[in-house]
Amino acid sequence: MSFEELYTRANGIRNRRELTDYAKAGSVGAALLAENGEVYTGVSIATDCGMGFCAEHAAAAAMIADGENRILKMVAVGKNAAVLPPCGRCREFVSQIHLGNMDAEVMVGRDRILTIGDLLPYDWKLVESDTI
Repeated sequence: MSFEELYTRANGIRNRRELTDYAKAGSVGAALLAENGEVYTGVSIATDCGMGFCAEHAAAAAMIADGENRILKMVAVGKNAAVLPPCGRCREFVSQIHLGNMDAEVMVGRDRILTIGDLLPYDWKLVESDTI
């Protein structure tokens, strides 16, 4: 599956709406291509008290619910259909649910693809303990 197709899926799931006076959903959409060939999507949920979560987390949760945890490609799309690189929390989350996800390709701009490893160049999980 191409990044263009993933972008279309991520952008298509966005549907910004107010859930309550305190919660909004759908500002960001994400699409993940898993190792099994399936595409998992999710949207962001923002709450006034900070308990919301990113679209990448929602898509990863759907993937994990389906028994998968290895991501091959991912993209998130926000306001004005702009490609959004994953936040630090999402980068770390994705890297921990499968160590092979360090090689997952991430669209960080319309014509720019990096890996989670590129985005986390000094990953604490890959460093041997150095006692002082």
